[in-house]
Formats: sequence, structure tokens, C-alpha cells
Amino acid sequence: MSKRIIFMTEEESMGKTLRELLPALFPNFSEYEHWLIIDHKGKSDLEASFPKKMKAWCEPGVRFIILRDNDGSDCRHLKRNLMAKVPTNSPDYLVRIVCQELESWFIGDLDAVVAAYPSAIRHKVFNKLSKTNPDTLTNAAKLLTELTGTGAKRVRAVEIAKMMRMERNRSHSFKVFVNSVIHFLSRQ
Repeated sequence: MSKRIIFMTEEESMGKTLRELLPALFPNFSEYEHWLIIDHKGKSDLEASFPKKMKAWCEPGVRFIILRDNDGSDCRHLKRNLMAKVPTNSPDYLVRIVCQELESWFIGDLDAVVAAYPSAIRHKVFNKLSKTNPDTLTNAAKLLTELTGTGAKRVRAVEIAKMMRMERNRSHSFKVFVNSVIHFLSRQ
């Protein structure tokens, strides 16, 4: 039976991050004949799209991972709402919420930020961020723009994601995502 895993993300920078992280984090991806990352144009697009795709691609061996930013919402409520959109008799799936936004994962690994953007270490907010829980930041995207000197989210995502390491990342949300995917992929 062919195995396929489909990641559905809310935006292109999230997809670019996964394309950099997945091969390093999950070397056993090779057991999947095919894996695909589908980026969407925001939360509304993702939420309208994933139920249709799950219904259309409902076949043995297909698994879905839906990834969306929290953006200040109640995580549990948001996850329940997303799960309620999953069609009946859908393939195996996992819903993960990024707290608060993708940039929180990057701030969780400031060594990766500095490796990609060396001047970040000299920024006035760097020391403060090193002592802050990245998952509580409601302005992580703005802070990361200040640290890196660029608002180019997709480029920034690729450059930082290349340098990220799970073992040093302080984002609980990131660790939950990685551990959940490990568990999800290990299920038969």
C-alpha cells in the first residue's frame, strides 16, 4: 500500500519552514512514497480547503496534518472548531496549532535566528527575548522583523528554519508539534 502524508498550512512561509525542517527532524519520511505540503492564502482559505481535500483524497495510506497559527485565539476552542470541519470517514489526520504564530517558533531558537541573521544578537530586544516564553508573544512577527531587519517572511522562514534544532528550541508549541508528528507517523 502506498503511503502519503499531506501537510496543509495556512501560509507559504509555514510551508517553506516545513520543507526545511521535515527532512532533518524526520529522516524516516523516506518510508512515505509521497509527501506533500499545500500552502494556503490565510486561515479562511485553509479552513475552506482542507475538508474538501480530505474528502477527495480519502484512500488507504493517506494521512493529513493541518497546521494553523493561533493568533491570540483560545487554542482548545480553535482546535475543536478545526476538527469539527473534518469530514466523516476522513483519512487519518492530526490538527496542530502554532502558538501564537510561526515566528514564535523562530524566536524559540534564537541561536538559529543569529546563525541566519548575525546582527540580531546586537539588537536591543535580543536579551529580553532570550528570557521570554516565545509562545506568549502576541507580536512575534513584528519582533522578528526588528531582529532580522527584514519583513520578507518567506525568505526569513527558509533561512532560520535551516538552522533550527529541536533540542534547543524554547517554544513548547514547536516541541508539541514535533513530538505529535513523531507519534502520528509511528502509528500504523
